Amino acid sequence: MQNPEEKKSILIVEDDQTLQQTLAYNLNQEGYTVSVATDGQTGLDMARSLTPDLVVLDIMLPELDGLSMCRILRRELDSSIILLTARSSEVDKIIGLDSGADDYITKPFGFGEFLARIRAALRRKPNNAAPKQLESGDLVVDLVGRKAFVGDRRLDLSFKEFDLLAELMKNRGMVLSRDLLLTKVWGYDYYGESRTVDVHIRWLREKIEENPSKPKRITTIRSIGYRFEG
Repeated sequence: MQNPEEKKSILIVEDDQTLQQTLAYNLNQEGYTVSVATDGQTGLDMARSLTPDLVVLDIMLPELDGLSMCRILRRELDSSIILLTARSSEVDKIIGLDSGADDYITKPFGFGEFLARIRAALRRKPNNAAPKQLESGDLVVDLVGRKAFVGDRRLDLSFKEFDLLAELMKNRGMVLSRDLLLTKVWGYDYYGESRTVDVHIRWLREKIEENPSKPKRITTIRSIGYRFEG
């Protein structure tokens, strides 16, 4: 059990109330101050008001999915973040960690392992080195203010256009598949067609390319996806 003088606060955002209550009870027994929420939007509001040391966050949540909440928290708070999910593929883990999580636990898990991960996450300092601004020539993306410019001209970007551009620029030089972009920008539980990505790419090109029909910044990788050349 931790030293009372070092008591840490933990927010659990989990819609499985049996699991939520089990984790909360056991963490309370270990001396942590625990708060709980059952949906993503409530969890986000609580995180903003409580500024906990750690957020334990299920990926599949009502109202606001866990990956979207994770990305918002990473922009706004210094809290450590642990993701919980029933999905264990390597791609799922990469998406979770790229969204800003400090760790990733696959269900089912034992409390001993869970507690060890909690302690490790609290010992580590959150990754505050994440960029606040992305640049490529005269293209500047302000991640905090959610603004983008080409030279002195501010771009009129929709919410998804901004997130898509930021995701591509963060991974400049890497080929990102349509499915990966759908998951990271539209959310873990999005079931629409991958054609949505193509449409938004076309709109982005019209706003950031000198010649949208011969793009130099966002290139198409045939049958796979897109790459930001930066």
